[in-house]
Amino acid sequence: MNTTKIAFGVGNAQIELMLTRRLALATAALFPFSLSAHAALDVRSPQDQADISRVEAYLNGLRTLKAQFYQVAPDGGISQGTAWVDRPGKMRFQYDPPAPFLLVAAHGVLTFNDSSLQQTTNVPLSRTPLGILLAENVALSGNVTVTAIQRLPGQLQMTLVRTDSPGDGSLTLIFTDQPLALRQWVVVDAQRRETHVTLTNIALGGRFDPALFEQLAPPAARKG
Repeated sequence: MNTTKIAFGVGNAQIELMLTRRLALATAALFPFSLSAHAALDVRSPQDQADISRVEAYLNGLRTLKAQFYQVAPDGGISQGTAWVDRPGKMRFQYDPPAPFLLVAAHGVLTFNDSSLQQTTNVPLSRTPLGILLAENVALSGNVTVTAIQRLPGQLQMTLVRTDSPGDGSLTLIFTDQPLALRQWVVVDAQRRETHVTLTNIALGGRFDPALFEQLAPPAARKG
């Protein structure tokens, strides 16, 4: 069986796992390979500071979200499903069949379940790039470093790392602009391989069934 060793960027060799390659590809968007250190922006212009403040305000104002997601793995493999986000701290990524995967964040833990292997893996949310998005107070300074800002017509891209542990992975958030809205993120691994996750059919606001965020929930999706 073709396997890939994934460290999940947590800096603890005891939790490195030998997983199937398809599990590695499915989780690449949230569990990137270790990265070399990234430097902060050398000089922040007033526009940089303004955009960082806008992104902070947007993410802190984002409470609940439901969307369809479309994921492209480094090898070109495609998967999709439904995502629920309930900030702070809760998220569910339900992959559509035939993918047997489920990702749930709650209580400070990110849980990955592969029903085909009957295997569940728990990782501290604080050691994943996703934890930046789900933090109670998103601050893009101090514990988080902005390493790049790119502006395209109608689009703003911002790359983030954890300041004290850039090996946890880099996360590039891609927003449509005017108005600002999160539409995509990209993870780049140590070998410069990219995984893209795109959100579509986004619905903001509302309340979700708390059972969606139970880590031991069965793979079958529940309606939110």
